[in-house]
Amino acid sequence: MGIRKKIGKDLQISIFALQQKIFRRYRELITASGVVLCVLILRYLGLLQPLEWATLDQFFQLRPIEASQERITIVAIDEASLRKFGSPISDRYIAKLLQTIDSYQPRAIGLDIYRDLAVPPGEKELEKAFNSMPNLIGIELLSDSQNSRVNPPAVLSKRGQVGVNNTIRDADGKVRRGLLYAHLEGKEKEYESFALKLARLYLKKENVVPKNAKNSEYLQLGKAKFIRFKNNDGGYVNADDGGYQFLSNFPKPACSEGCGDSSYGFRTIPLKDVLDENKKLPENWIKDRIVLIGSTAPSLLDLKFIPYSSSFMVGEPESIAGVELQAYFIDEIISASLGGRKLLRVWSEPVEYLCIAIWAYIGAITRWRIRSSSKNILLILFISFIFTVCAYLLFLEGWWIPLIPTLITYIASVIVITSQIAHTQEEFKRSKDFLQQVINTVADPIFVKNEKHQWIVLNDAYCNLIGFPQNKLIGKFDYEFFPKHEADVFIKNDEQVFKTHKFIENEEKLTDINGKLHLIATKRSLHKDSAGNLFLVGIIRDITERKFQEDHLRYIAYHDALTGLPNRKAFAEELYESLLWAKNGNCLLALLFVDLDGFKQVNDSLGHKMGDLLLVTVAQRLSNCLRGSDTVSRLGGDEFTIILRKIPKPQVAAKIADKILNSLTETNYSGKS
Repeated sequence: MGIRKKIGKDLQISIFALQQKIFRRYRELITASGVVLCVLILRYLGLLQPLEWATLDQFFQLRPIEASQERITIVAIDEASLRKFGSPISDRYIAKLLQTIDSYQPRAIGLDIYRDLAVPPGEKELEKAFNSMPNLIGIELLSDSQNSRVNPPAVLSKRGQVGVNNTIRDADGKVRRGLLYAHLEGKEKEYESFALKLARLYLKKENVVPKNAKNSEYLQLGKAKFIRFKNNDGGYVNADDGGYQFLSNFPKPACSEGCGDSSYGFRTIPLKDVLDENKKLPENWIKDRIVLIGSTAPSLLDLKFIPYSSSFMVGEPESIAGVELQAYFIDEIISASLGGRKLLRVWSEPVEYLCIAIWAYIGAITRWRIRSSSKNILLILFISFIFTVCAYLLFLEGWWIPLIPTLITYIASVIVITSQIAHTQEEFKRSKDFLQQVINTVADPIFVKNEKHQWIVLNDAYCNLIGFPQNKLIGKFDYEFFPKHEADVFIKNDEQVFKTHKFIENEEKLTDINGKLHLIATKRSLHKDSAGNLFLVGIIRDITERKFQEDHLRYIAYHDALTGLPNRKAFAEELYESLLWAKNGNCLLALLFVDLDGFKQVNDSLGHKMGDLLLVTVAQRLSNCLRGSDTVSRLGGDEFTIILRKIPKPQVAAKIADKILNSLTETNYSGKS
């Protein structure tokens, strides 16, 4: 049971160490991934959609004014015209209006007025006008419910001169998408939009006709590729993408002379001025242009909101008339088809997710690297500004990129990491103060290090051991105070504890400020506070005196007290090891036995003092005759043994024996070879 418990405990320690290692190595990635997941959830819940729309609208309002192409003229049914001709305007006046406009030879006429019922008088006159104008396009309101539909004039419907209303409103009431083709549920018929019909009539003279895309993902019209809108494109979430929609890159034309009350850049002529026989309109206002006829009177409630309708500088949104919205769509389609304008495109969802993830990781990693809060606030402002500018510049090139999710992930990553750092630092301070209080009560030298191997807490005993005051040691490293070979050992042992999270005890050498060498036993262990801060605690025991005593006792146990040579016990161990070494190395080994003849007579006649002097002299002469790898031992009394290691042949042992005999028989020995 004890072994099982030990294995289980070691396994838990290993798993904990692995978890800590993974988190600390990939903490930025883990934090960024969590933030990205939360932001993507917010995005798919549609909570970021209004912010994305608002940002897009601001980009539209900030874009520079574009040069007007003078392709479209609006004949406006304004309040003054309604007062003069009544509401609704009769068929006779509409017929006269169409004939007057047609006399100026426009390229196309768009009647943005629902005329499913006759408004007498003048029904026959209007029908005759419809039949005489092949360049006239009427409008109908398409709906899956028959009760909600508004049919076009029958004459125009038979001649195929009808387009459907292409207005698609977002949840905030603004129009940001155009419609090229519409479909009714359960029907195969394809309905062309009012704007596309008129644009095609205009482009026909330019020899531009629509072509089917090779992969059916977009409509090719001249130089323009109209990418089909998908429900999650740009900042949209699960939007209705029925029919053939496209994201509108609304033009921002300059208001030319004669644009009337409109501030949106299209030349506008009141209906009453067109029907005034006493006024002659400039021919270039209508000739070879698209003329749109529609209501601009607020009382008719045909008002729309587009990205240009509101801004931070204006409190109430400024609406535009439906006929002006149609002018926007027509102008965009024509400009794009003739190659002078970029359509609005979006990144694919994988690219968008990648961008969000990258900026989340950048936010996390920069916050970990830069700990100063003031610097991070400045960095957030700088990064947000740079990214916003880049998004705006890309918008000018026709790209709508996910600005809001990206900025949120970046800022959220910084905030999350900041909270982690604050918690970590607070717990670190508490742990440091607690450790300082504890270790000051202990007599043994104690040090506490962080993961960078810096001293963060020291007691007085440790400072006294190495000879430096505490204020010079805190925050410093071993290499600054100890020889490199000693510091290398300390760091190696520290790192082993950080990696294994296990208690380790080592014997080491430490040189103090005075150059005195201390032999120490260091017990190292790892501690973690609630914030995950790791502390290495080392407790030192100075074992210099103990080691000296151990070495002295070992010397006494293995050496002869008189001659200083290895004794019988040491000889036995040396012989055993030498025999193993010779066997494994396939080498020759010689063992010589030396016995002094007549030694007893020396003791008896001259005394034990002279006998001891003789033994010491013999020991010195024997040692001087041998190599460093050989061993001479005193077995006891006048008996000595010699181990000759790694001799090339037996004759060498005989020569050494002769050398020893000659040395021992010399009467005047100087000790020199």
